[in-house]
Amino acid sequence: MDHFSYRKTFLVGFGFFGISIIWPLFNSLIPPMLEDLGLSAVVVGFIMTWDNIINMFVQPYVGSRSDRTRTRFGRRKPWMMVGAPLAALFFILVPFVREQFVLIALMILGTNVGMALFRAPTIAYLGDLFRPEDRSKANGVINLMGGVASAIALFAGGALYKMGVPLPFIIGSGVMLAAILIVLLWVKEPEVDAEESNQQDQPGLLDNLRQITSGPDKSGLLLLGAILFWFVGWNAMEAFFTIYARNVLDIDVGTGTQMLTAFAATFVLFAIPSGLIATRFGRKPVIITGLVGMFLGLVVGFFIRNPTLLLVTLAIMGILWSLVNINSLPMVYDLGSERSIGAYTGLYYFSSSAAAIIGPILGGWTIDLVSHSAIWLFSAVFIVLAALAMLRIKPRATVVEDA
Repeated sequence: MDHFSYRKTFLVGFGFFGISIIWPLFNSLIPPMLEDLGLSAVVVGFIMTWDNIINMFVQPYVGSRSDRTRTRFGRRKPWMMVGAPLAALFFILVPFVREQFVLIALMILGTNVGMALFRAPTIAYLGDLFRPEDRSKANGVINLMGGVASAIALFAGGALYKMGVPLPFIIGSGVMLAAILIVLLWVKEPEVDAEESNQQDQPGLLDNLRQITSGPDKSGLLLLGAILFWFVGWNAMEAFFTIYARNVLDIDVGTGTQMLTAFAATFVLFAIPSGLIATRFGRKPVIITGLVGMFLGLVVGFFIRNPTLLLVTLAIMGILWSLVNINSLPMVYDLGSERSIGAYTGLYYFSSSAAAIIGPILGGWTIDLVSHSAIWLFSAVFIVLAALAMLRIKPRATVVEDA
């Protein structure tokens, strides 16, 4: 791997840019269509978790398989060449069949499967193309591009939707395909030794799971557990914040959404700086600092009833969340060999996808049992669990050797 190049990093980032164009459109435009079919909120919510359920199983498998894929295009690109067009086709068809439940359900399912087929291989470039000590910086750039894509999708998608319901689906799919095409044409995959690629002991998904769960060093299992915990905590808060804002702060849903945007905005702004900070001070201490700050922010948020003060608190928490989120996937890569990048990417998304299902369900149950305000303390408890898991992770000598 060569010295760190921002040009190369931005080219790789177009993969995440393409992925991040679709999901904001998917999550904001499809639920009203399902509601218009007369479906209950519970059913709509269940359908909107299909992507996470599929990701839990498809992405770890695909990530591992892409480690062992050998074609003239490389290891990762064949998955992108199949998954992206498939997702685009089904996504474009969604608005045209929105009056038929079975058809729109099939299109949603097809979009989810298509996206799951190429996300892990695309993100695996972070491990393939960057040295261990550069991965936090690179992930900061990649997440910045993802954040910009999400902002563009939400801003332009709403305007396009008013002009014609199918337009955001068609143009969004076109932008995604263009972004993926940039990666296919301009990103050069590292060559894998032919002899090595034919070895029977090439680690697969189950091998990597065994490696993480067996042996005296449980650092891998602790890290995946920490990722699960902190995403359970924040996904629950994200899912119920607007409901909390309406019922406790007495502000409308639109204003509540804008308040949450402050968190997303500072996260994007500090994506690159958080990677640079971790490069200087180390990933583990920076992640723990972010988790401690998130815990304090959640406890403070529980007591605040002034929307302006809460907006400031959320903005600060966005900075702290970037310290956690930007550096977690590079730390996962530190656990395995360079041959297992795709498999470890899949394991990361297994934890985060499981959290995206568990968080809103447990958070909703807590709200029903206690009150809307309890969501802050619920999230704080899971952030503490994540921090405790991180504290038990032992530093690995292999990270230094790889670097």
